[in-house]
Amino acid sequence: MVELQVVLPDEAAGMGPGRLVEVAVAAEELGYGTAWLPDHLPPPGEFGSTYGGVYEPLVTIGYLAARTTRIRFGTSVLVLPLRSPYVVAKQAATLHRLSGERIVLGIGAGWAAEEFAAVGVPFEERGRRTDESLAIIRDLFEGRDRGGVFEPVLREPLPLMIGGTTGPALRRAARFGDEWQGLGLDGSTFAAAVAKLRGQTDRTIRVGTRLDWSGGDPGPVLAAAHELVDAGAETIAISFGDEHDALDRMTRFHKLFTAG
Repeated sequence: MVELQVVLPDEAAGMGPGRLVEVAVAAEELGYGTAWLPDHLPPPGEFGSTYGGVYEPLVTIGYLAARTTRIRFGTSVLVLPLRSPYVVAKQAATLHRLSGERIVLGIGAGWAAEEFAAVGVPFEERGRRTDESLAIIRDLFEGRDRGGVFEPVLREPLPLMIGGTTGPALRRAARFGDEWQGLGLDGSTFAAAVAKLRGQTDRTIRVGTRLDWSGGDPGPVLAAAHELVDAGAETIAISFGDEHDALDRMTRFHKLFTAG
């Protein structure tokens, strides 16, 4: 059974936090399994359809988890090489404990060179930094010594989701990921990416991808979702556009998709 997921609308600087609560609570009530939050620190352009993450995702997850009981929360995706892996690991483990083990830490290497320049991180080092950080986080989560005491220790596994469709992203998912999320894929390209991923590891990795429906006829996105399920997608995450109509579209899509 495929898990439907939602990418929460976090692109409008003027949006009040109550809107995120409203959408997250509704997503839980409708039966969406996971709610994702995007991430950009200082993007080179205004927040909007290209750059999401007005509200910092890990802080926001703590706020939303306190208003819900079942739905998982994750980052899609946290730009890991811009941050300390020790801080990220402690934040995620803390959220996992406080939320009742409902967190997925989704990461990516980033793609906006200007964003890296703004925080003084060399863009060309992002792949190496991401891999090194993931190794640290995995060690901390699994109780291996990294030179100090790590708390809170995980009582239940905290999944790592790796996002991206490039060769390095798939290799990273094969090495570190518990879940993988693609973007902009149809059934055939999804199946090809999954085959490449599975060819690099014997570990069980949950696979899915993201779609976008920002308005208009829902037919094409529904057809795309069913095509992806037929191609083996275990999760389908939908971004429903800006805050004003996201709740209505999220509700409508769930009804149409589950009706078959």
